[in-house]
Amino acid sequence: MSDKKITGELFCSMVTEGALAIAEKKEQVNELNVFPVPDGDTGTNMSLTMASAMEAVAKLSAPTLGKAAETTASALLRGARGNSGVILSLLFRGVAKRLHDLNEADGCDFALALREGVEAAYKAVMKPAEGTILTVSRVAAQFAVEQCQAEADLPAEKVFEAVLERGKTALEETVHQNPVLEKAGVVDAGGFGLLTIWEGMFDALRGIHKERQTAAPTKAAADFGAISEQDITFTYCTEFIAERRDKARNVGRMRSILSELGDSLVVVEDEEIVKVHVHTDQPNKALEEGLKFGPLLTVKIENMREQHTAKVIEGTADAPKERVIVPPEKKYGFVAIAAGDGLKAVFSDLGVDVVVQGGQTMNPSTDDIIHAVDAVPAEIVFVLPNNKNIIMAAEQAVHLAEGKKIVVVPTKTIPQGISAMLAVDTEGEEGAIVAAMQEAAHHVHSGQVTYAARDSEFDGKRIKQGEYLSLCEGKLCASGKESSVVKKLVRELVEESSAFATVIYGEGVSEEAAMEVEALLRKENKGLEISVINGGQPVYYYILSVE
Repeated sequence: MSDKKITGELFCSMVTEGALAIAEKKEQVNELNVFPVPDGDTGTNMSLTMASAMEAVAKLSAPTLGKAAETTASALLRGARGNSGVILSLLFRGVAKRLHDLNEADGCDFALALREGVEAAYKAVMKPAEGTILTVSRVAAQFAVEQCQAEADLPAEKVFEAVLERGKTALEETVHQNPVLEKAGVVDAGGFGLLTIWEGMFDALRGIHKERQTAAPTKAAADFGAISEQDITFTYCTEFIAERRDKARNVGRMRSILSELGDSLVVVEDEEIVKVHVHTDQPNKALEEGLKFGPLLTVKIENMREQHTAKVIEGTADAPKERVIVPPEKKYGFVAIAAGDGLKAVFSDLGVDVVVQGGQTMNPSTDDIIHAVDAVPAEIVFVLPNNKNIIMAAEQAVHLAEGKKIVVVPTKTIPQGISAMLAVDTEGEEGAIVAAMQEAAHHVHSGQVTYAARDSEFDGKRIKQGEYLSLCEGKLCASGKESSVVKKLVRELVEESSAFATVIYGEGVSEEAAMEVEALLRKENKGLEISVINGGQPVYYYILSVE
């Protein structure tokens, strides 16, 4: 057993191995998600979050331990995606605080740092639940501290062994601590992801650097040297890698569609991914085609005329973009997260200044949100996440605000965000605006129709990949044929007292099909006032709301 201490360079190596470990097992983590819906998968979010830290520490030269830990924590905060990514960043933030003034750390230093990280994460979560990543981190950290109290000179390797040993036991216990996990018979995905990262870090601590299979990174920048502006037919150089979740989807059909959108098309495929390069004036359409195959692993869009890069949806773990903070010209401004041209137009019409492309399968990072806020010329900027898995990332942006105040209105769905914006009175005081938005969002009942991303069994019911699913208030409502799951969802949502309903139909859904859903709503309650909106959103065929 080595008694080597953790230095700045070793800490960087540990972060790198942790990032590579979670990248390797992200699909295994994703498979632990209880519902088989296509969402901002835990493994993908944790992997992208850790990748931001790996990129940041790679640029350090002979850093002190404090510098390495601080750089890691800062990169994780900005790159945090989804609740699991935010909690991960908070754990490392506490660790960095404890290691700030140290040139090197022994086992007990690290155990205490880990405990401080746990405390930081718990403070940030409003209602910590048992059987989650928080539980695993707390139990493991406490056990490590207890071991150090019994033996003050424990080497770092021994402490890490204790962390992993107790962490694995704690993870196994999560299946019985959370009723939803117990029904599904699985352990917590976030807890499994955390242990995966710790195992990678432990490898680096022991001098083990495994060869890992990772997707080839997209090159950092295009070569504009041989291109004159007159030669550019289409504005945006668009590149992305999509996971092939839908193995049956025809790559040739996508190639045909993309060839009509632009030129310089290259499509490379294998069993796991589809990689696309295309020059187009409609990068959003190209990305939507990629999303039909599965989550986007990397995205890079370059304006070839302006010669600068803008990252959208989910990008590679680039270094943070230079912040351009637009000075305030008005008191209030608004940022909303949504996917689909139709929904973007809806929020813009309602007064939203900047719409961040994102939602299910593409949780924006804290950095994406803060850059959107920076672009709003207002003293106070209200942020509507419109997704429960984006709220924490939005809340972390509050700490990064410069020159303006950020107020997060914790909307969990697109309909809640729309209702909140409808309630805005920009002549009112900040507190009154927040109260009105939250009240309006509270009265919205919503559901979605999507598809099963994988075979699974939940609550004794077998669900097959590709079949339709309906969700009501975030809970599984029905699975099977489209007509049956839509009817069941409508019956769940509509009551005799319901007055208003909205049908938001997504990409690939015809207006005629949306009108059939409207007819189902009207049949359930003839007095409903119904709006039908072409949202153009991916993932969800329909988003329904009733008030």
